[in-house]
Amino acid sequence: MSEHKFKTTNIKGKEYVEVNERIKYFRTAPQYKGWSLNTELVDFNSEACIMKAEIRDDQWVLRATGYAQEDKSSSYINKTSYVENCETSAWGRALANLGIGIDTSIASSNEVSMAVAKQKNTAPKTQAKKTPKAPSLYEKAVEKLTEKPTQEYYDQIMSKAGDKFTAAEKKKLKALVK
Repeated sequence: MSEHKFKTTNIKGKEYVEVNERIKYFRTAPQYKGWSLNTELVDFNSEACIMKAEIRDDQWVLRATGYAQEDKSSSYINKTSYVENCETSAWGRALANLGIGIDTSIASSNEVSMAVAKQKNTAPKTQAKKTPKAPSLYEKAVEKLTEKPTQEYYDQIMSKAGDKFTAAEKKKLKALVK
């Protein structure tokens, strides 16, 4: 590994090298002249993909690989770009496996950001407060007629929303009138 200082991104207190930084270094460092970074689509469907990136030297000897999987539903950006994100992640892992940009972690900032977003999207919903169910039109009518059980009030309710009640509901509402 060289003494190159990579630009990093801080995620949850830890520094991660971005994939574009790894690629720039790979494309410009003299020791990698003539080397290639290739991507193979291993599995693909409308919901997910898996890619393999390979790094080969100038003699076409395989020097490193990296795999990645992306799910279309895992984040907002993946709704339209899960294939592209998968390729970027595979490149980042292959370059890390070659030893580029791994001062603090094999994972790139892109991978960590996606993992954090995925955790937020799949976090258990048990802590969320349940919002109370809004009362139905019938329940509102019962409440109003209980407060003011007159024929006049019943007629007003029926003229405004009578067609929205079932025959049984109308009968129960009528029974509230005194």
